Amino acid sequence: MSQSLSTKFKDPQQGVYFIGTTPPKHSTDDEQMSMIADKLLARLMGLDYDGLVVYDIQDESSRIASPRPFPFAHTRDAREYSALLATQSSHEIITYKSVAQRDGEAFKAWLHETRETYHLHNLVLVGSPSSEGDIRLNLNDAYQILKNGSFDYHLGGVTIAERHALKGNEHERLMNKTLQGCEFFISQAVYNPQATIDLLTSYARSCRLQNQQPKRIILTFAPCGSAKTLEFMEWLGISIPEATRWRILDSEKPLSESVKICQTNLDQILSACRHLDLPLGLNIESLTNRKEEIDASVHLFKLLKATLDLHLAQKALESV
Repeated sequence: MSQSLSTKFKDPQQGVYFIGTTPPKHSTDDEQMSMIADKLLARLMGLDYDGLVVYDIQDESSRIASPRPFPFAHTRDAREYSALLATQSSHEIITYKSVAQRDGEAFKAWLHETRETYHLHNLVLVGSPSSEGDIRLNLNDAYQILKNGSFDYHLGGVTIAERHALKGNEHERLMNKTLQGCEFFISQAVYNPQATIDLLTSYARSCRLQNQQPKRIILTFAPCGSAKTLEFMEWLGISIPEATRWRILDSEKPLSESVKICQTNLDQILSACRHLDLPLGLNIESLTNRKEEIDASVHLFKLLKATLDLHLAQKALESV
């Protein structure tokens, strides 16, 4: 019998590896959605991954003044797609949920339905992308509802290294979210390795000073094959150093170059954070539906998994 994700996450000696994806458009019927899931899983055939991450896509236009590079489209309920992928892949799924759109009672009903109808156990809650608009429930209150209720969820949170670079307190958010029930964290896509190194270092130090066991940090990486994708990444708030931007855009093969950059960035993070003994993982996604970038994300998964596996093997050897 295979280990549950919650069990795997507690073992710092092993990595955990995920593929990130989004639900199909809202207009997609059940048969089409099943075909889309089959196509995705066929592409992942042969990959040694622990599960999939299904995002809850929201219109984030209130967060930033510039127009969204790709038009926003409503999707099917993330739980529907998660349940389908769980059935068709026999892998566990981590499902994102934006909590701002419903009040506390409606959120409680959503939690019950998610377990009883969709049989999902791994959850990442996210708050409103900005302080503007109709926010019916904030993230702290959502955590409190989970804590007060009889909900048996394996709960995760989001971490953003760019926020740490700006405010210097993202590690404190991680500590607070741990107190609120989070057992793991998934990062925004990494293109600025130093921001991630600073965050991980601050977090590990806080855990040590407070005598706390660090929670699993899952680092997200994504390929970038065009100026439009890069523009979208920046619109999402992903920090891309100027030298990295031009290295991708001026390359004869931007997609291949971005994959090399991601591997270099992971190497740099692992080398700098080797002494911290943080349990890490990987989440590889494609930020667009372009076939080339989706295919590149599969190659990136293989490359980065091998990189983290080697790092873990070397650490194990050092401890012998």
